[in-house]
Amino acid sequence: MAQSRRHWTTLAVLCLGTFAILLDSTIVNVALPSLITGLHASLDEALWVVNAYLLVFAALLILAGRLGDLFGPRRLFVIGLALFAVSSALCGAAQTPAELIGARILQGVGAAALTPQALVIIQSVFPRERMGSALGVFSSMVGLAAVSGPVLGGIITTELGWRWVFYVNLPIAAAGIALSYAVVPDIRTNRRHLLDLPGVLLGSLGLAVLLYGVIEGQRYSWGTVSDGVTIPEITAAGAVILAAFWLWERRHAQPLVPGVLFRSRTFAIMVALSVATQFALQSMLLVNSINLQSVLGFTAVHAGLTGLPLTVALTAVAPFAGRLTDRIGGKYVLMAGMTVFALGVAGVVTVASAHATSLTFAPALLVAGLGMGMIFAPLATMGMRAAPPQLAGAASGVLNTGRQLGATLGGAISGAVLATTLTDAMHSRALSAARQLPQAARPGFLAGFAHSASSGLEVGRGQAAVQIPRGLPAALAARLEGIIHDVFVHGYLAAMRPTMALSIGLLLAGAMACLLLPRHPAPGKAGARGQAGQPAATQTVTTTAE
Repeated sequence: MAQSRRHWTTLAVLCLGTFAILLDSTIVNVALPSLITGLHASLDEALWVVNAYLLVFAALLILAGRLGDLFGPRRLFVIGLALFAVSSALCGAAQTPAELIGARILQGVGAAALTPQALVIIQSVFPRERMGSALGVFSSMVGLAAVSGPVLGGIITTELGWRWVFYVNLPIAAAGIALSYAVVPDIRTNRRHLLDLPGVLLGSLGLAVLLYGVIEGQRYSWGTVSDGVTIPEITAAGAVILAAFWLWERRHAQPLVPGVLFRSRTFAIMVALSVATQFALQSMLLVNSINLQSVLGFTAVHAGLTGLPLTVALTAVAPFAGRLTDRIGGKYVLMAGMTVFALGVAGVVTVASAHATSLTFAPALLVAGLGMGMIFAPLATMGMRAAPPQLAGAASGVLNTGRQLGATLGGAISGAVLATTLTDAMHSRALSAARQLPQAARPGFLAGFAHSASSGLEVGRGQAAVQIPRGLPAALAARLEGIIHDVFVHGYLAAMRPTMALSIGLLLAGAMACLLLPRHPAPGKAGARGQAGQPAATQTVTTTAE
């Protein structure tokens, strides 16, 4: 009983540290307007405050997972949390945009060092038949952090100022570090690993270049960046470097990403589903966030509170999904979750209208949350169980990289599709609306919308480029203002549907892919990874407690 309590205490500490990392991925977005004003930053500099963190975080996850195998996951967890705390303090104290971006890069390094270690420690300390339950609780925390960021960010920025968005990490990190040494076991493998330095260079560089192209694609309209270098060329270069990385890994005795991981059909499918799920989640959050704030006029806090049904459903369902995975396996739980999540996303698009309220979206977001709660725990459980215990760090790094890659692709690709369809929808709507105006006012009106449409999603962020000419009679100016708003609102609502259709299709394809998964026996009856009631990796790791 005492050992069981220690396991759950360990899980609570891992949740605390990981919560701060995941919260930071969303909370900063809300503070950007205040940050721009406070540091006199340009829009490009403000965007890099977000993107620099995400880029470094995603690029270093595989390396961090392998370092956990080399030096112990608890050590990397504590180092990452300490680095994250120091960089958070530097972010809060920054006096220029360059200082803040530099500190955010350091934050990304700390976040990457910490994140893969949680799954490794959970797999090592929990018995096989309880691992799904543990990952269910952990997954509910992951969802809570992802969705609560906008609410907490809005409140903190409004009441305390943007710097406290970073300072709030300090007490969380301090508590996490102290408790890690007190209750988290120091897990070490019995194998001696070598660090594949060429693989580190090729893998990290390839991911960084590829993600840079994806992140910056919308900003440069997927065209030329500088000196004739284009976004497609950058993304292609990233893909070529990753191909070289894969070829190198196949020849190395102890590769950074062992090929044996992908010989498991289950593990390969879990990585693919991680990408698809995060793609759909990021796409839904992006598209609906713009809808709530720019179309419906909600404040950031109001928009965040609108997502509470999703958060509550996810948090409530994830632990039960984990227990169910322990009992019957995750195949059908995961398949049901992907399907229900797709129905929830479709519901959000279906109920969207110019007169929607928070309650309008509540049923659809509740369904989406139920689906997400059924996905995260079985996905992590099946992915980690499919990997050899001695490669747990590498497996966790790959799974987390898939998650971050999916989120990045979801934001970039959905943004590009949304901008393109918004351009077409606004143009069609503007042509129809122009008939309501006097003949003399029509050319300027259409020209204004042509320029506005070319601005893509900047219109959707409340920076409309259609200006009402000065000197118009008050009645005509009011009428023109109403028509401009109507064109944008209905154009955006029309653009939401094809944008979200991509995510819905990916989720349904993921549900079908679950049919390829084997139906594993109940964990208590399986002996492939140790006897029931014993930690999953006791045969391959040494665990010590301080």
